[in-house]
Amino acid sequence: QVQFVESGGGLVQPGGSLRLSCVASGSIFSDNYMAWYRQRPGKQREWIARISQGGITLYDASVKGRFTISRDTAKYTMYLEMNSLKPEDTAVYYCNSMPNLSWGQGTQVTVSS
Repeated sequence: QVQFVESGGGLVQPGGSLRLSCVASGSIFSDNYMAWYRQRPGKQREWIARISQGGITLYDASVKGRFTISRDTAKYTMYLEMNSLKPEDTAVYYCNSMPNLSWGQGTQVTVSS
């Protein structure tokens, strides 16, 4: 059973940066696109970024230019570098493959002064 473990969240001031990590079990990284999602308070979970097996990336307009997705297949790890954070980026962030498998616990990111 594939498991995703997200980490790196925390409290940061507006304009700050955080780097999230996602470790996946199994060979999921080599076989699938990988993606980051988030669930903001009172909202449904939404996709924000994806990366192909070959490293091609795609971003939602809400994070494009501020967030960077990357992957290290040898380490079964994916990253989300988040810069210029805004209060509206406050959410629980999740990683998953595409298509989605079971969800992990996520990591909380809070952007507040």
